[in-house]
Amino acid sequence: MSVQFRIHCSFLRFPFSCSLLFLLFACSIHLTETSCREGCDLALGSYYVTSHASNLTYVASFFNLKPADVLPYNNLSSQDSIITGTRLNIGFPCDCIAGEYLGRTFSYTTQVGDTYDIIASDDYVNLTTKEWLAAVNSYEPNRIPNGAQINVTINCSCGDATVSRDYGLFETYPLRPGETLDSVANDFNLSSQKNLLQQYNQGKDFSAGSGIVYVPTRDPNGSHRPLPPPSNNGLSGGAIAGICISVGVIVILIIVVLYFGVYKKKKEKNLLPSTSDNQTTPLQQENNRTAASVDGSASRLTGFSVEKSVEFSLEELAKATNDFSMANKIGEGGFGAVYYAELRGEKAAIKKMDMEASREFLAELNVLTRVHHLNLVRLIGYCIEGSLFLVYEYIENGNLSQHLRGLGRDPLQWSSRVQIALDSARGLEYIHEHTVPVYIHRDIKSANILIDNNLHAKVADFGLTKLTEVGGPTLQTRLVGTFGYMPPEYAVLGEVSPKVDVYAFGVVLYELISAKEAIVKSGSQMESTGLVSLFENALNQADPRENLRKLVDPMLGDNYPMDSVFKVAQLAMACTQENPQLRPTMRSIVVALMTLSSSTDDWDLGSLLC
Repeated sequence: MSVQFRIHCSFLRFPFSCSLLFLLFACSIHLTETSCREGCDLALGSYYVTSHASNLTYVASFFNLKPADVLPYNNLSSQDSIITGTRLNIGFPCDCIAGEYLGRTFSYTTQVGDTYDIIASDDYVNLTTKEWLAAVNSYEPNRIPNGAQINVTINCSCGDATVSRDYGLFETYPLRPGETLDSVANDFNLSSQKNLLQQYNQGKDFSAGSGIVYVPTRDPNGSHRPLPPPSNNGLSGGAIAGICISVGVIVILIIVVLYFGVYKKKKEKNLLPSTSDNQTTPLQQENNRTAASVDGSASRLTGFSVEKSVEFSLEELAKATNDFSMANKIGEGGFGAVYYAELRGEKAAIKKMDMEASREFLAELNVLTRVHHLNLVRLIGYCIEGSLFLVYEYIENGNLSQHLRGLGRDPLQWSSRVQIALDSARGLEYIHEHTVPVYIHRDIKSANILIDNNLHAKVADFGLTKLTEVGGPTLQTRLVGTFGYMPPEYAVLGEVSPKVDVYAFGVVLYELISAKEAIVKSGSQMESTGLVSLFENALNQADPRENLRKLVDPMLGDNYPMDSVFKVAQLAMACTQENPQLRPTMRSIVVALMTLSSSTDDWDLGSLLC
C-alpha cells in the first residue's frame, strides 16, 4: 500500500523541523497502521457442511468454483453426498482489498426470503457476518430482492512476520459452540503450539462459540508456505520504534516553542479576504488539480504517489512480460498495448501507455484507486518509468465484443447475455450513484466489458472517466469516446452527464441481442447505419416482435425466449432516447434486468423506468 500525505511546514523557522515532523508522521504510521500492502495467492476457508448443503457442487457454487477446484484441498470419498458436520477446505486467493484489509469477495445470487443474516449463517456458515454483508452491499438487510447478485466478502490471513515466518498459509475458521483453544489446536495438529495460535489471534476467545480465528495450516503438498526472508533494505521494527520515541520528544518541544507564533500568523491570515480559489467547489478544485498534473511535459508525473496502489518497477514488469514480447501481448487499445503477466503470484494484465497519454493515465488511477466493486475491473498498481503502465487483474475470458463477434468462440446463451448486461449495469450504477464524487465512464462499449470464466462481466477502461457534480450535466470541450455509442447531446453539444453512459449501455443491449457492431456497414461498405436506428425502425413497425426476430443473433438459433428479447430491446430503446431526461437511471436499469433474470417474475417497463 502506498500512503499519500502532505505536510505543510513552511512556517517553521528551523531547517530541520519539517524533516522531524515528517519522520514523526511516518513513525505514527509504522506504529499504528493495520492496513495491508499485498495479499497472497492462497488462503483457505473452513466450511462447515450442514444438512441443506451436503452436495459438493452446491457448496462450490457459493464460492464461484467448480467441484474440481475444491477437491485438491479435501479428502472426500464422494462428491454427491458429504456427511453433515464435515469441514471442507475452500481454497481462494487472499486479496488486499482497497489497501485496507485482507479478504476475498465472492458473488452470490439471492433466493426468495434471503436476508443478510440467513446468507451469512446458513449459506456461508459464519465465514462472513450479516454486518459485513450490509457494509459491502447497497440493499436494505431485510429487503433484498430475489435474484439479486450481492458481494460476499470473507476475511483471510497471509501470516504475520512479527509472530513467525514459518507460516504463510492460514485457514479462516469460524468457531462453533463447544470448541476451545485446545480442541482447535488439536484439530490442526498444533497442540504443542497453542501459544502461537493465540499470538495469531490476539484477544480472541476460542471458547466463545462464534467469531472467526486464523489458523496456520498446510497446502496439499504438506507445506506451511513460509514467508520469504526479510529484506535487508530497511531498519528493524524495534529500531524504528526507538527512533520514533526519541524524535517524538524533540518534535513536541519544537511544537511548543513555535505554537504561539504559528497561531498568531494563522489568525492574521484568517482575517484576510478569501481568494477565488477558495470559492471553487470541491469538484472544480479536483479538476484543477488533475489538469495541473497533466499539463505540460510528462515529467510532471515524477515523484507522485497514488493512495492504496502498488508501485511496480519497470524491471519487474519487463521480467513478467518477457520484455514486453509479442507472445505476451493480448490486446491493443486506443491508448496503448496490453500484455499478460504473472506478478507476485497473481495473473495480471499490463497496459503500456505513451507518456502523451498522461491525462488518461491519471484519470484511470484516480477512479480505480478510489472505487472498488465486484463488477469493475480491479487495479493492482502502476509504474511511471520510461512509459506509463497500469496493472490490472487479469480477466481470462476476453471482452464482450470478442464473444459476440469473434471467431472460434461458442455463442453466448441468452441467459448469459442477460447476466452480462446485469453485471455491467451494476458496475455503472455504482460509479453513478454510490460514489462521492460521481463518475461518468464516457466510453462504455462491448470492447470495454470484460468476461470472466463464469461468464460474469466487469466494466473496464476508465481512461476517459470524468468527475461530475451531482444533479446536473457538465460541459467539456474535448470530445472523447467511440462513435456509435455517443448520444446526440454529447456528440453535438459536448454535454456530459450520467445519461451519456446510459445511452451507450443501451447500444450494448442492442449488441447483446443482435451481435452486430454499433455502426452497421452495408454490403458495399460505402454506407453505414447506426444500430440504434436499425432497432428503432424495427420496434416502430406494426409487428415489432416479428421485425425484431430478424435482428436476433443467428448464432442463437431458436434458443431464446422472445418475450425476454423484446423486453431487453424495449429497455435499450428507453436508454437511447434522444432526450437525455427521458432515459432511465442505471438504478432503474439494474432493477429491470434483475427482475428479467428471474425465471418466475415479470415486469412492466413503464412502471420500472418511471
